[in-house]
Amino acid sequence: MRLPGPPATPADHSTPGSARPSDAERIRSVLAAAHSMTVVTGEVRTEVRHLDGTDPLGRLHLHPAGPGGGGVGVGEHRPSVRLEFTDIAPTPVRDRVRARVTLVGRLLTPYGDPARAGADSTCLEFGRAVLETARGRAYVGLDALDAARPDPLATCEAGMLTHLLDDHAELVTLLLRLVRPEPTAAVVRALPVALDRYGITLRLEERRGHRDVTLPFPSPLDDVEQAGAQIQALVSAARRRSHRNTLPA
Repeated sequence: MRLPGPPATPADHSTPGSARPSDAERIRSVLAAAHSMTVVTGEVRTEVRHLDGTDPLGRLHLHPAGPGGGGVGVGEHRPSVRLEFTDIAPTPVRDRVRARVTLVGRLLTPYGDPARAGADSTCLEFGRAVLETARGRAYVGLDALDAARPDPLATCEAGMLTHLLDDHAELVTLLLRLVRPEPTAAVVRALPVALDRYGITLRLEERRGHRDVTLPFPSPLDDVEQAGAQIQALVSAARRRSHRNTLPA
C-alpha cells in the first residue's frame, strides 16, 4: 500500500523529558483499536460496528490519486466516501472524546463491510486523513500514514486502564506524586485517561475544567510485554517522592 501526500506533523517534543506519538501514529492507533466507524457516501450514513480486533485498513486498500484525476473515463463515476472514527476514553473522565479521525476519498470498488466475514475488500482513492484532538486539527498524508505503525498498547489500552482504575485505584493516587507542578486543592478527582508507549496520562479534574498530565516512562515501549515493568518503575519513583498527597482516589 503506497500512501502519498503531505507529511504528517512530527511528534511534539516541546516538553522536556516527554514525547508523544506523531499524528500519523495516533491515527493508526485509533484505527487499530476502533470498535466501530461511520461510512458516509452522499447523503447516506452507515454505522459499521463489531470492528474489534480488525484494523479497517486490512480491508480498505488506499491508493494514490492518479495524474489528471486518476485516469477516470468519460462518464465514470467514483462516489466520494468519508470514514469517521471516534476515539473515546475507556475511563469515566469528563469529555471522553479524545480524538476524531476522518479518512476522505473516492471509492474505486463497491464498498464492502469490513465487519462482515468474507466481505470483499474495498479500494479507495485516498484524499486526506484528518486528526482532530484538543490540540487542534492536523492533516496527514498517505506516505506518513503508510510508514506509521499503531502504538503497541493500542488494542489493549482500554483493558489496562480499566484494570488500573477498578483494581488498583490507590496507584493512581500514588502517581500524583510525580505530577509537576504539584496538584492543588482545586483538583477534585484524578483518573487515568490514556496509555501509550511513551507513558500514562492522568486527567486532573477541577470543579471547573481539567488538565491532562503525561507521566513519561523511563524509555518508550517496543512491546506490550514491557508495560508492566515500566508502570512499576513509575510507581517506584512515586513512592520515593517525599511530598504527601491528600487528593481522593
